[in-house]
Amino acid sequence: MLRRARWFVTGAGLGAGTSLWVANRVRRRVRRYAPPALARRAGRAAAELRADLRTAAAEGRTAMRERETELRQGRVGRA
Repeated sequence: MLRRARWFVTGAGLGAGTSLWVANRVRRRVRRYAPPALARRAGRAAAELRADLRTAAAEGRTAMRERETELRQGRVGRA
C-alpha cells in the first residue's frame, strides 16, 4: 500500500510540475507573438536594415572614389 501511495504522489507531483512548466512556456510564446512584441521586433529589424544600408552606401562611395583616383592617376601617367 505504501508503494502505491508513493507512486501516486510522485506521478501527481510530476504531472502538476509538467503542467505548470508547459503553461509557462505557452504564456511566454503568446507574449512573444502578441502585436506589441511583433511591432517592437519589426521596428528593431527596420532600424538594423537602415543602418546596414547606410554603411553599404558609404563603403560603396569610398570604393568608387578610390577606384576613380586610381583610374585618373593611370591616365595622368600615360599622357
